[in-house]
Amino acid sequence: DFIHVPVDALLSEAYLDKRARLISTERTMGKATAGMPQNISSEWGSGETIEFPSTSHLSVIDEDGNAVSMTTTIESSFGSRLMTRGFMLNNQMTDFSFHPSIQGHPIANRIAPGKRPRSSMSPTLVFDRSGKLVLTVGSPGGSRIIGYVIKALVAVLDWKLDLAAAFALPNHVNRNGPIDLESGTNLAQIKSSLEALGHKVRMRRNGSGYHGISVTPSGFDGAADTRREGVADGD
Repeated sequence: DFIHVPVDALLSEAYLDKRARLISTERTMGKATAGMPQNISSEWGSGETIEFPSTSHLSVIDEDGNAVSMTTTIESSFGSRLMTRGFMLNNQMTDFSFHPSIQGHPIANRIAPGKRPRSSMSPTLVFDRSGKLVLTVGSPGGSRIIGYVIKALVAVLDWKLDLAAAFALPNHVNRNGPIDLESGTNLAQIKSSLEALGHKVRMRRNGSGYHGISVTPSGFDGAADTRREGVADGD
């Protein structure tokens, strides 16, 4: 609504091939710089923002096949830390850039009336080529959500795992900085190999909280991530 997104340029084979050639199997590039596809907006996309925890996700499919994948957040541990009539007020404004411009260049994620802030929340509905619903999935997790959801999609769609098995796979996320490997899992075995390539590696609790439903020939398969509260239930 506010910023031109050059979708065709971002998805062009030439641009993606150029970006792919930056990846080396011998050494990390460190912090990757943003690409510059053709027809990109003159406004800068970067800016100081913080994505706090206190996010929830739910997935629902009713008896008529209507589906919902919803990720919602109040930001911070208790939103704005204000309550009215029993409801915690959110603090979603922190997802806007803290500054409207940098060195005279306007930031794309600056605050404006009627505008929604940038967010990593990724509630996802997957359909097959005929338009039939295949999967609904999402997760809390702040700026790690994108990595969590991609992991689940690859595990289910490419590796053919059921939802519970896909969700249980250890999480590994890189947000253009250190690699976060989930502590207490077998990912600890690759820590030294990654460090040998120049990566900074952190072992941490990667707190995904998946909720999802897949549509199978025998019915619905629902699962909830055991790392957080939640349960799969249905009639």
